[in-house]
Amino acid sequence: MHATFDHTTLAKPAAAWGAVTAMALCVAVLIASEFMPVSLLTPIAGELGLSEGQAGQAISISGLFAVVTSLFVAGLTRDIDRKIVLSAFSVLLIVSGAIVTFAPTYAVLMIGRALLGVAIGGFWSMSTAIVMRLLPEDAVPRGLAMLNAGNAIAATIAAPLGSFLGDYIGWRGAFFSVIPLALLALVWQWLSLPALPPRGRTAQGNVLRLLRRPQVVLGMASIFLLFMGQFALFTYLRPFLEQVAGYSVAALSLVLLLMGLAGAAGTWCIGHLLRKRLYPVVIAIPLVMAGIAALLIPMAAFQMPVALLLVAWGFFGTAAPVGWGTWLSRVLSDDAEAGGGLQVAVIQLAITVGAASGGLLFDWSGWWNTFALAAILLLGSSLAAWAALLERKRAE
Repeated sequence: MHATFDHTTLAKPAAAWGAVTAMALCVAVLIASEFMPVSLLTPIAGELGLSEGQAGQAISISGLFAVVTSLFVAGLTRDIDRKIVLSAFSVLLIVSGAIVTFAPTYAVLMIGRALLGVAIGGFWSMSTAIVMRLLPEDAVPRGLAMLNAGNAIAATIAAPLGSFLGDYIGWRGAFFSVIPLALLALVWQWLSLPALPPRGRTAQGNVLRLLRRPQVVLGMASIFLLFMGQFALFTYLRPFLEQVAGYSVAALSLVLLLMGLAGAAGTWCIGHLLRKRLYPVVIAIPLVMAGIAALLIPMAAFQMPVALLLVAWGFFGTAAPVGWGTWLSRVLSDDAEAGGGLQVAVIQLAITVGAASGGLLFDWSGWWNTFALAAILLLGSSLAAWAALLERKRAE
C-alpha cells in the first residue's frame, strides 16, 4: 500500500525547501548534542570521577528516553499542530544543553541528557512524516537526504570541535557552544514552517501494529543491529584512539573531522543510488562496516591505516540512515508518523544497548571485544536486510 499518506506541498516550493533546511539544522544540533560525549569521555570521566564506560552511559540515557518518547509522542500530541510540537522539542533541546553545561554532579548531567533524549525521540519520530507533507513524493528522498546531511554536519562538528574545545575551554564550554546553534534553529524553524495540523492515523496502537508486517519486522531488525553495532564502536573511539592507537588530541580531532566530512560525502552520494538500488545499498553498507570493524583490531597499532579505515567508516555509517529513511517512506507511506515513531524507537534503543554493552566490554575485557561485537552485529544487520529483500520479492 503506497502513496496513501496526504502530501501537502507548500504553495511556493522554495518555502518548502527552506522549512526542510531549518529542520535539517535542528537535526544537526540534536545529533551534535547527543554525541558530543563521544569526544569528551575522558575529561568528563576525569572531573566527575567515573570510568570511560560510565561516562559513555550519558549517551545510553538519552537513547533510552528517546525510545520511550518516540513510541508515545504521536498519540499524546495527536491534536496539536506539528509546528508547535517540533518547536517545543527544540526548546527542550536548549534547556537540556544548559543543564548539562552547568551540571555539578553525574546525576544532574544524566537528567540533562534524559531531557535531550525526549527532544531527540519526539523530533526524529515526526521528521519523515513532515518532510512527506512539505514536499512532493518524488522529492522526499532528497528531503530525507537533507535531514541526514544535518546528521553528517553534526558528526563533522560535534566530535572534532568537542575534543578541540574540551582541550581549551573544558567539556562544559564545549557543551555550551551548542546552545546558540539551538536557538538559531528554533527561530528559523518557527519562521519557516507552515501550520501543520495533525493528519493521518496517529493512534498509539498503530506503532506496534506495524510489526504484523513481515517486511517491517525484518527491516527494523536490520536497523536495530546496524545502529547497535555502529555505536558499540563509535561511542568509544576517543579512548581507543588515545590509549591504543596513540593519537594526540589534535590528531584525533583531525580524524574525527575527516570522518564527519566523509559522512557528508556519503550522504550526498547515496541519494543518487536509492531510487533503483535501495535494497542493495542497505545490504552492502553494514557488510562493509563489519569488515572495517574487524580490520581495526589487527591494525590498531598503525595510525595511518586506522585513520583511513575510520574515514571509510564515516562515509558508509552516516549514509546508512538515508537508505532506511527512504525505505520507511516507501514501505510505510500509509502510516508515516507511526512508522517514524517505531523506527526512531528501534534506532534509539539500539544506540542505548550498543553504547551500554560496548562500555561494559570496554571496561571489563578490553577494546578489541567491543570492536568484535560491533563487527558481528553489523554482519547480522546485512543478513536481516537481505531477508527483508527476499520477503518483499515473495510478497510481490
